[in-house]
Amino acid sequence: MGTGASKNLDSSSHGSEDQVGGQLYVSLKMENFILRDELVPHVYGSLPLVASWDPSRALSMERESVSMWELSFVVPPNHETLDFKFLLKPKDGIVPCIVEEGPDRLLTGGTLQCDGRPAIFKISEDAIVEYRVLIKADRVSPFDLAASWRAYQENLTPSSVRGIPDVTLDSGVELGPETENGSSSLELDLEHYVVPAPPSTAAHSGLVYAANMTATPRSLNRAVFTKAEGSGATLPFYKDGGASENPSSIKEMQVIVPDSTKSHPSSGITESRSAGTLSSIQKPDGHKGLLVDRGVGSPRLVKSASSSNVTTDQKYVSEARNPMPAAAGAVAAAAVADRMLGPKEDRHLAIVLVGLPARGKTFTAAKLTRYLRWLGHDTKHFNVGKYRRLKLGANQSADFFRGDNPEGLEARNEVAALAMEDMIAWMQEGGQVGIFDATNSSKQRRNMLMKMAEGNCKIIFLETLCNDPQIIERNIRLKIQQSPDYAEEPDFEAGYQDFKTRLDNYEKAYEPVNEGSYIKMIDMVSGHGGQIQVNNISGYLPGRIVFFLVNTHLTPRPILLTRHGESRDNVRGRIGGDSVISDTGEVYSKKLANFVEKRLKNEKAASIWTSTLQRTILTAGPIVGFPKIQWRALDEINSGVCDGMTYEEVKKNMPEEYESRQKDKLRYRYPRGESYLDVIQRLEPVIIELERQRAPVVVISHQAVLRALYAYFADRPLKEIPEIEMPLHTIIEIQMGVTGVQEKRYKLM
Repeated sequence: MGTGASKNLDSSSHGSEDQVGGQLYVSLKMENFILRDELVPHVYGSLPLVASWDPSRALSMERESVSMWELSFVVPPNHETLDFKFLLKPKDGIVPCIVEEGPDRLLTGGTLQCDGRPAIFKISEDAIVEYRVLIKADRVSPFDLAASWRAYQENLTPSSVRGIPDVTLDSGVELGPETENGSSSLELDLEHYVVPAPPSTAAHSGLVYAANMTATPRSLNRAVFTKAEGSGATLPFYKDGGASENPSSIKEMQVIVPDSTKSHPSSGITESRSAGTLSSIQKPDGHKGLLVDRGVGSPRLVKSASSSNVTTDQKYVSEARNPMPAAAGAVAAAAVADRMLGPKEDRHLAIVLVGLPARGKTFTAAKLTRYLRWLGHDTKHFNVGKYRRLKLGANQSADFFRGDNPEGLEARNEVAALAMEDMIAWMQEGGQVGIFDATNSSKQRRNMLMKMAEGNCKIIFLETLCNDPQIIERNIRLKIQQSPDYAEEPDFEAGYQDFKTRLDNYEKAYEPVNEGSYIKMIDMVSGHGGQIQVNNISGYLPGRIVFFLVNTHLTPRPILLTRHGESRDNVRGRIGGDSVISDTGEVYSKKLANFVEKRLKNEKAASIWTSTLQRTILTAGPIVGFPKIQWRALDEINSGVCDGMTYEEVKKNMPEEYESRQKDKLRYRYPRGESYLDVIQRLEPVIIELERQRAPVVVISHQAVLRALYAYFADRPLKEIPEIEMPLHTIIEIQMGVTGVQEKRYKLM
């Protein structure tokens, strides 16, 4: 197999022994090595190379070319002795392990001893193989090492700068007994891998009645209830009148939402479902796919027929009251125009729900609140039913809701007016979007609300209509099970009959919306198509709301979020980059494939979404049977000039940037890179598409991106996003359905 050979460069070739800050660079190469029975060349030995001659922690050599395997590393210049040997072992295990024959190889004071010999392995009693070994040791400066690393990042191939090849730092794999054998442990029940979700998300992990998560009445918080808090005036009730209606001026548009329940193709061809640039790329497995370059873009706004142009509007931000910036993707010109020209009521938006009970109003309001908060708009959900229960008690019978019951009608109008006053007061303190959740089923009630809103906020009515008796029946039963109105009713059937009677009372007095600005959602909750009617809607934020509602539905389905398998940059502690996955990452990719196959075995329409970076593509590689889509919007946060550095290097070389990031990770933008708010902006199309999906989706992405996505589903405040725990080799399952969002976590390694 050739004779042994080596090169040992003395200290004069690249520096001197007393070079300040120098490090000892060692390159080990094995030539003419042919893979035999899945045996891979490794290096093991004493510290600091690897620990205590432990074969399980040996460093794997990487294939540099067809006939060459290589491992390079750096050690402190003052390290006296490096003691090591070569060995062969399976890539994903410890045994069989074949150690090279002969004495240890010693590196003392930067000089290799007895290195001019080949590596000889005794495969069996009758088979001995010999491989040529090339060993290089040199003392180099940190600047040379950094330059070599930069070149590698730019070229994505081993490179040589100032005579130094790419350097691999501690790429060893520590495999425990459970992870040594790729996928065998997945034969166990999936529940074996369940781990608790973080405590802060406990409120979202079970069945939570959405109305209980809404704003609590200010007046009742103070244990005082008068008809007008802080004044002697009575609450304004408007028996008639209000905003005048001119039928001839109403202009409508209708958006037909198609039934998109058709299953996705199960081939390896990816599918674009929204606007974007498509270009053909070659996947690592050799199959053609489509790269969906959705990058950073604006959502498709639905234009009102009453306006010749889609205008934009943005919240006037009170820096003293609310320093949180508005949505990262806001249109700057619209924000400036709002500050200069927009009337006060246009800076505040009230989405007033309208609809019969059990039509999904509260669930829709909760989803819309979560979406707008995630975009950075200060949004609050006001549920009039919660006001009523706290003021009048939860045990009101169906007679209380009769249209011919004047006492009940006055009491219900009173709590509605109180909720509206609270919402307006909150807006005057800096709030932007209020979601007013009640039936609001009569013109008299809606006129009262419009009168109260004059000069304070702009009202858009959001009416939810459902004609599917099965969905209505399901919602009624969920209402009896979850609503505090029936918490003290032990007899389910009695509660059911009472609610049906209440529903009949509302239906007798119900008046559909045909006044003012409104959005009608007709049979949208079924998840099988529907209609959205829009009247007199214009502006940036109302347009985004319509766009979101067009794509939302209640079809239950899981969304699985996971980071890519451990990458070489993770091992090195490097920021960003586009490195491949480590040996540990490859083990996870196989475990993930088995998990997905078992978890989604009956979900033929599921799909796999990755970023365009190779560590996510490689992690998804072993998954078969589902279409794979690459989103550029799922790429990791752009770290700009800090790409490829460690945080310690940033702290040492760019202390001001490091301090700025520590002070405000949410808003901090890497030089020539991105901030978390920028990431949220480019992820909005992904959120819309996830809401639109009716089949399960597996999202394989990166830490910052998944923090932002998870914050949306878990309704976490923006300021918490940079600190959300997003561990490697863990799957977060988000279950979306009529009861809200629930979470389960699986830790595979």
